[in-house]
Amino acid sequence: MAHAKADEQARLLELREQLELHNYRYHVLDDPQISDAEYDRLFREALELESRHPEWVTPDSPTQRIGAAPVASFRSVEHAVPMLSLDNVTRAEELVAFDARVRRYLGTTGELAYTAEPKYDGVAVELVYEQGRFALGSTRGDGRMGEDVSHNLRTVRTIPLRLLGRDPPALLEVRGEVLMPLAEFARLNDERRAEGLEVFANPRNSTAGTLRQLDPKSAAGRPLEFFVYGIGRGEEALGAATQSELLARLAALGFRVDARRVDGVGIATALAFHERLERERDALPYEVDGTVVKVDDFALCRRLGTLNRSPRWAAAFKFAPRQETTRVLAIEASVGRTGTLTPVAVLEPVHIGGVTVEHATLHNQDEIDRLDVRVGDTVFVERAGDVIPKVVKVVRELRPPDTAPYRLPEACPVCGAGSVRAEGEVALRCPNPTCPAKLRERVRHFASRNALDIDGLGEKLVDLLIDARLVQRPSDLFALSAERLAELERMGEKSAQNLVEALERAKDVDASRFLYALGIRHVGERVAAVLARAFPELSTLAGASSDALEAVDEIGPTIANSVRLWLDDPENRAEFDRLRAILRIRSGPALELAASSALAGRIVVITGTLAEPRATWKARLEAAGAKVTESVSKKTSYLLAGENAGAKLEKARKLAVAVIDEREAARLIAEGTGG
Repeated sequence: MAHAKADEQARLLELREQLELHNYRYHVLDDPQISDAEYDRLFREALELESRHPEWVTPDSPTQRIGAAPVASFRSVEHAVPMLSLDNVTRAEELVAFDARVRRYLGTTGELAYTAEPKYDGVAVELVYEQGRFALGSTRGDGRMGEDVSHNLRTVRTIPLRLLGRDPPALLEVRGEVLMPLAEFARLNDERRAEGLEVFANPRNSTAGTLRQLDPKSAAGRPLEFFVYGIGRGEEALGAATQSELLARLAALGFRVDARRVDGVGIATALAFHERLERERDALPYEVDGTVVKVDDFALCRRLGTLNRSPRWAAAFKFAPRQETTRVLAIEASVGRTGTLTPVAVLEPVHIGGVTVEHATLHNQDEIDRLDVRVGDTVFVERAGDVIPKVVKVVRELRPPDTAPYRLPEACPVCGAGSVRAEGEVALRCPNPTCPAKLRERVRHFASRNALDIDGLGEKLVDLLIDARLVQRPSDLFALSAERLAELERMGEKSAQNLVEALERAKDVDASRFLYALGIRHVGERVAAVLARAFPELSTLAGASSDALEAVDEIGPTIANSVRLWLDDPENRAEFDRLRAILRIRSGPALELAASSALAGRIVVITGTLAEPRATWKARLEAAGAKVTESVSKKTSYLLAGENAGAKLEKARKLAVAVIDEREAARLIAEGTGG
């Protein structure tokens, strides 16, 4: 009996190895060795053995790719090595300038070797392997914190559950992109149309939605693919000296590596690869939005290091945005959660990059004046970054004779309150704290996926709740009963009960999501995470002074003042306290503040024409601890000067204030962030 059981266990291990090998050959190499029927027979045999001996079932078994139980929620995962973003370039000259900067930093005049790889338009993930077995898979998130989506990543056939080879690394963290092939995306949308469901806007959205399914069986029904392109921890174990060697090592372990790349080439060849890839873009089986160019030699990469959010040794060369022409049918002003009046162009529907575009943002009155866009105009529209529609140009030769310049309304289009424009700002705002439009957007933001993620609370239902005066602030949501909800139009008993249960689940929330959900101006996901880690006790945050807030790495005066103003408002503070009493808020570990920074407490003035917008430099400098002011004085530490600097430069020289350019500013910022 014992001998027979041992034989069965040995057979199961043999079957698992065979199934993983054949899965790899079929899905990764596209070179199967056995028929589908033979694979199915092996699979059924393994499944039968595991059903007889459930104690032998392990997470890395091929039978468990879609056999895991649904999860209740998504837990946060901290990346041991941050998943940095890449600096973008959009023109050939900028890529050549990137190469020049790298060579200048390294002090070399010779040609460097690069790899050039497709920049996938999917979802970046990190996979963790322990003793060669898949242990954890998470999304990139904000680069430091992601979400555990292991249960769905197990269903991706091009992700090995066990690494190939007999001596895998004890710990290996790989990075790559999960994406949905265009053919599968079209099939999925066809099915959703047939079922009367809303279709996905693009493959990236459908990929992100699939990875956020609680039930892996749902994810398994939407075939995804994975391409590996880098590594977190475990580089030493693989012994690769270059990016090209690393990809070869990862391919040998069973990962899918894209053959569409060039290795160890000069910048001119990398540029030629990018141009060829863009020409072939529409023929590819998946979405690509550019080329990633990396220094091939890892020793040089270590010398180059990183800036605050991106490595010096890589750049993302984006494809030219997709543009189309269409006609402006109307211009409407929408009111956001902070009261900002945003003009939106209503367009004659146009197809751009696989999406039908009917609206495009015009940002603010200054942008409308700059473009001189009017109702009736023919305009160029692009999806910036292939995502956000925007009007980029007016074809004035086609302008009808009866058009008139557009001005944002002097009164809020929803509540009628007079709109105001604060000093130094370009946006018009509705000042009315009880404006229904502001309340709607505030509640929608509070319930959104990256905030409290309240399942089933869509825009139409929010409108119903506010119109019925059941919700006048976000905390009112948690007082809703199934009985009262069921009385609403198009709201049955089952839907009402589902929403009440979703609200109960939403009470368990991370502190960072809670702070983001409040909708404080300038507090996005990243800043919310920083505040949550710096102030594990939210009562301490509530009482923190502006100076205490500014002492936190990445928090500058603008953000600190915004947080303090929000908390000092009596209504906001009362809502803050109500929500803290209702919700079960999980606090993270305290953030270790930088002991020193090259720019901490320094006063910087910006002047002249810079390569990047002043607002971008201001945000970077403040994130590094500097105080950015408008005028030069004896207290000024640095003047960041671009072209045509003028009077401020002359005054800085008279006062012996240090004058720096963008490169020097970037170096000082990097010193302050460990780069």
